[in-house]
Amino acid sequence: MAIQIPRGTQDILPGDVEVWQYIEKIVREVCSTYQYKEVRTPIFEHTELFQRGVGDTTDIVQKEMYTFKDRGDRSITLRPEGTASTVRAFVENKLYGQPTQPTKLYYIGPMFRYERPQAGRMRQFHQFGVEALGSNDPALDAEVLALAINIYSKLGLKKLKLVINSLGDNESRTAHRDALVEHFKPRIGEFCSDCQGRLEKNPLRILDCKKDRDHELMGTAPAILEFLNEESHAYFEKVKAYLTAMGIQFEVDSTLVRGLDYYNHTTFEIMSEAEGFGAITTLAGGGRYNGLVEDIGGPETPGIGFGFGIERVVMALQAENTSYPTQEGIDCYVVAMGPEAELKAVQLLNELRQNGIHAEKDYQGKKMKAQFKSANRLQATYTAVLGDTELEQQVINVKHMETGEQEQIALDKFIEYMKKVTQ
Repeated sequence: MAIQIPRGTQDILPGDVEVWQYIEKIVREVCSTYQYKEVRTPIFEHTELFQRGVGDTTDIVQKEMYTFKDRGDRSITLRPEGTASTVRAFVENKLYGQPTQPTKLYYIGPMFRYERPQAGRMRQFHQFGVEALGSNDPALDAEVLALAINIYSKLGLKKLKLVINSLGDNESRTAHRDALVEHFKPRIGEFCSDCQGRLEKNPLRILDCKKDRDHELMGTAPAILEFLNEESHAYFEKVKAYLTAMGIQFEVDSTLVRGLDYYNHTTFEIMSEAEGFGAITTLAGGGRYNGLVEDIGGPETPGIGFGFGIERVVMALQAENTSYPTQEGIDCYVVAMGPEAELKAVQLLNELRQNGIHAEKDYQGKKMKAQFKSANRLQATYTAVLGDTELEQQVINVKHMETGEQEQIALDKFIEYMKKVTQ
């Protein structure tokens, strides 16, 4: 029996991988303009990092992590998200001590969560995210949001909706927490066991429950915006003012609760409104997380960030029928006939490639006619034919495949000729 790919994973093959490469290219270009630098962290970390950094009451930690013991009996977890690892790297490498602050970082890589596979949600998925650490300025919140919107705009996505909310500071959240406990406690027995366990630990997580989202108490739960103190309210108003100044449209949703425990103040999601995108519309999500750096062992450092799955961006591009530039065809296909010509063809092919010219040759011993068919399948602009006669005369016959025009070029001038015609 043939070995098959594990459930919840996928092979990204030629023909599909090009759109991934394009997304990654745009991501890197936009991050560069905003002065965000790439960080690469291990795929696995000590389990405690995610227990402390993501939160014990989250579905991620409770149900979805790939956790195992290594040979040293240490608990290790495949990273389920990128923020905790990035903040750990920030703390461990003392990036908070660098003279230029805030520290602006981005990451791209595979993440792992054990959940039911569905379109755009795999057990191994690929996430891009940014983290800006070291500033409490609400303008930084707006910048992070603008960066995300800019990426989607550069990719050609248009049918988007930005939704924002504020979870307030610790004082505001404590007041809201007490109100939530009072609201849900009399009827908490009607909720799932997860919600019952979260009532005292983190009642805000009840609002994010998928099982009980239709319960009548969900619709009447006290909204966090009603409990913002003066400072938190002023902070949120500044974020909205900055977004408006940049011409970024948004909606305020007081029920928006991100799925991680570390958020406070600004939280947000970017959703696709493209027809046929799917029931789960979220493309990106994030927020401010003052306190996370301290939880991981660093100094008091505010931060804000977001993440999005590349799989879901691919789905959004497909839903909006968005095109992207691809490298189609090759510049030159070298046709060689005879052992001596074959030896020379290998040399010429290598020189073409060293000069940035996309080139190919036959590796299956095909006849000349079949080699020309291969050149057509590869959409070669030129074919260069080299046989024993041409080799003896130190020339090569170059044919433009579209026009049919042919020209005989001296072998020692061939590379320069191809450089000229392919510029």
